[in-house]
Amino acid sequence: QGTLNGVNKETGHDTVAEMMNWVEVYKTLLHWLARRAGLRQQTVELESGTIMNFWVPKTNVITTKKGSACNSREKEEKKKPAVVLVHGFAMDGIMTWQFQVGSLVDRYDVYVPDLLFFGGSATDAPDRSPAYQADCLAAALGRLRVRRCTVVGFSYGGVVSFKLAERWPDLVSSLVVSGSTFAMTDSLSSTIVKRLGVSSLAELLLPVSVEGVKALFSAATYRKLWFPNCFHRDFLEVVMFAYRKERAEMLEALVISSQEAKCPSLQQERILLLWGENEKIFNLELVKNIKGQLGEKATLKTIEKAGHLVHLERPCVYNRCLKEFLMLIHPEVNQK
Repeated sequence: QGTLNGVNKETGHDTVAEMMNWVEVYKTLLHWLARRAGLRQQTVELESGTIMNFWVPKTNVITTKKGSACNSREKEEKKKPAVVLVHGFAMDGIMTWQFQVGSLVDRYDVYVPDLLFFGGSATDAPDRSPAYQADCLAAALGRLRVRRCTVVGFSYGGVVSFKLAERWPDLVSSLVVSGSTFAMTDSLSSTIVKRLGVSSLAELLLPVSVEGVKALFSAATYRKLWFPNCFHRDFLEVVMFAYRKERAEMLEALVISSQEAKCPSLQQERILLLWGENEKIFNLELVKNIKGQLGEKATLKTIEKAGHLVHLERPCVYNRCLKEFLMLIHPEVNQK
């Protein structure tokens, strides 16, 4: 088929636009914005062929092979409180937290990891459990010289964050969780897939078609978002086709029997449950149950006109709630 000035003569479509993956272009833009905000990519190599990719403050980049920071002792003392943003199952770290990074970097050292089999992170180890993700994240943060931090976890990242807080209480000083749970039990999984009208979590979270991507966004949002089919196709290609086998194994390892599940024993005294009021996956009934099990140490805040992707649908409100919580933990930041 011939083209004239980049336009297909038979279809009338812009052939350059058809060849370009717009989600890939958008990711490149997000990486540029992250660098403008003062973050740099850092790969942390762990044991057993495991690597984790992070976005870290440029002043805290590790520059030597032995993992010692380039910071002087004076800079170490001037470090800002650390906030770690843990993404969910569909997108990598910087895509998930694109509206939060810029809001936090002035007052906090923001760390944005890619969990294993997302972004630039992977492992040769066979373990696919959230506990293994949490242990690798803790080890990587240790290599990055993060001693104490507030962890903000979304969806699958919330499950990992609960594990991290339980297993590494000296590292996690406080916790924020959105659209998640302690553990995905078989009964909870059955309830969710029935409510959403899908056959399994894999059908929802590992779509293989444009229609599947549309169904995922519909389940995750309050508003009906319209995107052209080319966006859904590009999203499928860039985000959903990577590490499909490993991610399917992660979903299998995520679901445990109801008998095994229990409320984690958390030492953190401040926990914020920050939820979309119109959450369809982990609904308000579930989060109220979580709040009841955690007791007085947990605070529940809901944001109206927002679903599972509350941090993307209502970023200004979400960021305000998050920063108010962080101010309670770090009142000294308000003096700067």
